[in-house]
Formats: sequence, structure tokens, C-alpha cells
Amino acid sequence: MDLKQNIRSIPNWPIDGVVFRDLTTLMQDPAAFSYSCDIFYDRYKDKNLDKMVGIDARGFVFGAVVAYRLGIGFVPVRKKGKLPHKTIAQSYSLEYGDDTLEMHEDAVAPGEKVVIMDDLIATGGTVGATVKLVKQLGADLLECAFVVELPDLKGRDQIPGCPVFSITEFGGV
Repeated sequence: MDLKQNIRSIPNWPIDGVVFRDLTTLMQDPAAFSYSCDIFYDRYKDKNLDKMVGIDARGFVFGAVVAYRLGIGFVPVRKKGKLPHKTIAQSYSLEYGDDTLEMHEDAVAPGEKVVIMDDLIATGGTVGATVKLVKQLGADLLECAFVVELPDLKGRDQIPGCPVFSITEFGGV
């Protein structure tokens, strides 16, 4: 299945010059959504993971489904001020601004095997901040996983030493 056919491209959103890759259309298609989640499940089913870490907000969708299928815990990484308990925080820059992510300080334990999941990697700021949070808590980060990668934006450069897996990619900005 060519998942690109199920991803809507929106030019000049949220700012001029950016082509936004909208995965809500993929999530609305039962076959495409199942196919993408199955790819992640098959990749991680024999890795003995402890937790799936999902990035706010579309990383929650894919990460929670895969965590459920694997029978492991799911950890949300949220925008600042959204988690109710004690958190650790990491600020970062993204394509069109700055932000801060938070994670509960007891979300992962030292040595737990985790994968970070999000829908898309572009410049890598969001996943780079999440990697720092996971490492700060001492978890063993196996890989970062995405449905889509925009390789021209060099997001992998923000997470040196961390393997990256993506199902599909789009060239150009």
C-alpha cells in the first residue's frame, strides 16, 4: 500500500512556504491506518519493549495503538502545562516557533526499553526534545519511529546516535 496516497498535502500552512503533510486523512482510512500500525507492530513485536513514548498529539494516536497491540505501557509527552503530576521539561525550536514539552518524572524507569513515536519528523526539534527527556530519566531508547519523514529538513541530525525508522517520506519542504 502506498501511504502517500492517503496523506493530504496542504501548501502554505501554517505559514507561507511550508507544505503541511496532514495525516488525519490517513487515520480516517481504516485500511491505511491499520496498515501503518501493523508495520510498527511487526517491527517491535520481538523487541521486548517496556513502553511506547508518544509525542503530543498525533504520536498519541499511533503510539497508543501500537502499545496496546504490544501489551506494553504508553507514555504521553505533552505540551507544557498539560500533565497533572510532577514533570521534567525540555524546550526546543520547531519549523515555525519555539515550545516546551513535558513528561511525568516517573513515566519511564532507568533501563526500561522504549521507542519514541510520532506521526512525522521534519526539522527534528520535537523529537530531539523528547529524546532528551527519555534519556534524562535513564530509559534505554531503542529507536524513534515515524509514519512520515521529510529528509530534506534533516531532522535526524537533531538526534545523533538514535536510530530512526519511518514508513514513508516526502522530498521538498
